[in-house]
Parts: sequence; structure tokens; C-alpha cells
Amino acid sequence: MKVCLGGTFYPFHKGHKKLLRKAFQMAGEDGSVFIGVTSAAMAKNKGKIASFQQRKRAIELFLSEENVLKQALIQPLSDKFGPTIQGDFEAIIVSPETKPTAEEINQKRKQQRKKPLQIIIVPFVLAEDNQPISSTRIRKKEIDENGTVLPQD
Repeated sequence: MKVCLGGTFYPFHKGHKKLLRKAFQMAGEDGSVFIGVTSAAMAKNKGKIASFQQRKRAIELFLSEENVLKQALIQPLSDKFGPTIQGDFEAIIVSPETKPTAEEINQKRKQQRKKPLQIIIVPFVLAEDNQPISSTRIRKKEIDENGTVLPQD
């Protein structure tokens, strides 16, 4: 199966790992996974973000540990759709937060008479405080990449 997903992937955390594991599980051993990583220009509104190459490397290291790197294609995204509208993907992996974008992609695919993508929603990974782990919360130093609540001053 040809699967796709996208994001900023910074800081790289347990939620990203869960999304990626699901993508490769859905793709199967003979499938492929397109991973769109937001370009620096697209991520500029998120504050201080690591370079595309640094974020790509973090993903590659994780995928190498999972023994699935050979099935991955990691490319920069210059818009929220990337190649998902024209591409011959079969499924898209999203979090509850990004499900509306997947639905928008399917509307655009329908307009172009392309088969809709199967939308696979991966539940949030919760931190110790039972709130979702998110890059925003990590950047605000509320939690670390594993969801451990950090002491506040």
C-alpha cells in the first residue's frame, strides 16, 4: 500500500513515532510511505524550528531503528497538500487535529476524479497529565518529548 503523512516533526516526540509506526504498519513490507516535512518557509509561523535537514535526519534515525527507512521517501512540503492530491497514494495517516486537512485533500481529489484516500486517524499520545503530547507544549517547556510534565518556575 502507498501511504502518506506530513508535518513539521519538531520537536520529534512520541506522537510522531506513533503516526510513523502506523504508516509503516498500513503500508506493509512491500509498501511505501511518503513523509512530507514542512519546509522552513512553511514552518516560520511556529517560532524557532530546526532546519529541514535536521528534522529529516531525526525521522531517518527513528526509521532506521525501526528497520523501515528503505520504504520511506522524505520530502519537503511547501504547502499543506504536497503531492497528496495528484499522487497515487491509497491512505493518509493523521492525528485528530489534522483530520480536517485529510478531508479537504479528499474533496480536491474528488474534484479531479481521483480515488479518495483512506483516512487513518491515530489517537493522540497522552502526557503524564492526560493532555496530548504536542510540539507546541514541548516548545513551551510544559512537557518533554516523552510526555513527562516539567517543573514550572
